[in-house]
Amino acid sequence: MNHQSWLTLLKKHRAIAVIRSSEKELAWQMAKAVAAGGIQFIEITWNSHKAAELISQLRSELPTFTIGTGTLLNCEQIQQARDCGAQFLFTPHTDLTMIKKAIDAGLPIVPGAFSPTEILTAWNAGATCVKVFPISGLGGAAYLKSLQGPLGHIPLIPTGGVTLENAKLFIAAGAIAVGLAGD
Repeated sequence: MNHQSWLTLLKKHRAIAVIRSSEKELAWQMAKAVAAGGIQFIEITWNSHKAAELISQLRSELPTFTIGTGTLLNCEQIQQARDCGAQFLFTPHTDLTMIKKAIDAGLPIVPGAFSPTEILTAWNAGATCVKVFPISGLGGAAYLKSLQGPLGHIPLIPTGGVTLENAKLFIAAGAIAVGLAGD
């Protein structure tokens, strides 16, 4: 899936279920549950138990859903994620080498950023979107809204504090989508 198609689909669905588990079976059950609930985008964090196996399994069992991974910390993990079939990549930080590696692999990449400088650095390096993380520690939807003036052209995805109860506030504040995870 190319970057523009991914963005178009993301803007239509607006939510990414973020699944992290120390048990593969539990992560599989959670993924199946969110899929049954209609969430199209599912992120399996790379530090979940047997993440690569699970991503491959979900791609096979849920072929109409968009399955990716997050919490990638280095370029080797990007290659491993690509090899297991991940359709998008999230990182908790901005690493220019990782962004380039993902672009070269043809995968949408959403690096994490905290400040306007980090957001612009990620965007200018070719990020598909930028993850604003952790949004709860930055002021929530008000912080995201304040970024829209100077950075409204950059598609932002808040994570780390988005809940079912406050997700609409982030969309109203300008987010292209939100990352939802249980605490």
